[in-house]
Amino acid sequence: MRIRRPRHPVPWALAGAAVLALGAAPKPRTVEVTGDSMLPGLRPGDWLIVRTGVRPAPGDLLVARHPERAELLIVKRAAYRAEGGWWLESDNQRAPGNRDSWDFGPVPDALVVGRVVARYWPLPAALFKRGA
Repeated sequence: MRIRRPRHPVPWALAGAAVLALGAAPKPRTVEVTGDSMLPGLRPGDWLIVRTGVRPAPGDLLVARHPERAELLIVKRAAYRAEGGWWLESDNQRAPGNRDSWDFGPVPDALVVGRVVARYWPLPAALFKRGA
């Protein structure tokens, strides 16, 4: 029996490093959208996959703990990094009961749970079109 080395060790090393990095990454969370503050992009009843432990960037959709009610999670868009945390805004400022950084100020980093990476439910209607 012979031990064979891969012909191209660099791609195998990169693949191995990627597997290790993904294995060490925190598990994604799932959250359900309620309310109309993120219309038209997110609707009540949408389910989202949230990646924790990532560095936010302006424009990202973030899930954070409400600064005044820690048991409540909110989904908002990161407008910019402000002194004291992230300035989070609703996409639909006219939604009834809308509350964001215009009401409670910047959200501290410690309250940011993670970044929304996908909406997985409901499935896009295009998947159900015939002949597609």
